Amino acid sequence: MYQFSERSQQLQAQLQHFMQENIYPNETVYAQQLHDAEDRWAPLPIMDELKQKARAAGLWNLFIPPSLAKFADHEGLSNFDYAPLAEQMGRVLWSPEVFNCNAPDTGNMEVFMKYGSEAQQAQWLGPLLAGEIRSAYAMTEPQVACSDATNVELRIERDGDEWVLNGRKWFTSNAMYKRTAIFIVMGKSDPDNSNRHLQQSQVLVPRDTPGVEIVRALTTLGYDDAPLGHAEMRFDNVRVPLDNMLLGEGRGFEIAQGRLGPGRIHHCMRLIGIAQRSLELACQRSVSRTTFGRTLDRHQSVREDISRCFSEIEMARLLVLKTCARMDEVGPKGAMDLIAASKTSVPIMMQQVIDRCMQVHGAGGLTEDYCMAEGFNYARWCRQADGPDQVHQMALGKMIINRYTQD
Repeated sequence: MYQFSERSQQLQAQLQHFMQENIYPNETVYAQQLHDAEDRWAPLPIMDELKQKARAAGLWNLFIPPSLAKFADHEGLSNFDYAPLAEQMGRVLWSPEVFNCNAPDTGNMEVFMKYGSEAQQAQWLGPLLAGEIRSAYAMTEPQVACSDATNVELRIERDGDEWVLNGRKWFTSNAMYKRTAIFIVMGKSDPDNSNRHLQQSQVLVPRDTPGVEIVRALTTLGYDDAPLGHAEMRFDNVRVPLDNMLLGEGRGFEIAQGRLGPGRIHHCMRLIGIAQRSLELACQRSVSRTTFGRTLDRHQSVREDISRCFSEIEMARLLVLKTCARMDEVGPKGAMDLIAASKTSVPIMMQQVIDRCMQVHGAGGLTEDYCMAEGFNYARWCRQADGPDQVHQMALGKMIINRYTQD
């Protein structure tokens, strides 16, 4: 049986209390402030208020692992010990930002920690760790299939002492948020390199750089994810200093691989949280509604759906914890098989769980009166985010075949 560290257990209890006292009671406040906002992409007062409380409580930057603890004001948490914390945060989809543990900022902060220069860390990482600014990661493009990341076409060309960027991006999370100050942009700096994985670079582009254009806000199944948002963007002769290159020319694919592994598992952790909450709500609903002379919980079909939900959540949780333990032991690269298995299994399982829980709630399950419709949307887009399922299944299948057929 797995066992979380004493520190993780203490933080779990503290976080659960914080959620009960500060997050759940403010879900309606958050929704109302967003509804009434003159600018849907502006920070909400309740978010800033809750951030101050979370930081004062020591529930801040919990995603940082021990290997990067020098950047934190704590000793760091292993992936395994962080998993139940991320699950609790995931029960309310906007709450990870309260603890400075939201995507894509966690992944971007890790990029700065692992690959940024001292100057880049001082300028951008410090404010990100403090929650003063937000960041975005611009990789996917509308005109090519970026399930193969080597397809990116945005050009990064050197002109004297500057890099010049030209191209399009879309589904750039956080791009609409007024507090987002820095974009990490992946593009091609050496398109003729015979090694396709050395053609890409990643460059830092401040939001206010001339030529950076937000074309439009994007939705997923009708949700605009305000105030963070997803955007289609255009980079039109955007010029930044040579020092804005991350790690070095031609190392963009390397950075992308290093960034996305932990992020995929963080999404899985949070999805388990929203699915678990959906199951709890469905159970409560089942004993409060009556059809055909008996409460819903007395119907065989409802019991079967509840049973499936419980089983699938437990399977997903155990797979994610095993993946986390492997990552802690050998690093993300050594755990690629389990990361791929989690990435391709957990979102679709949690999507099915949430779908059943929506059904128990009848038409109300489709509305914003409950957390499930937005949770379903989150699970569905996670099957595309950080690479579509099919790409990971293809890679994992090849890996497993080789494992059992090669001497």
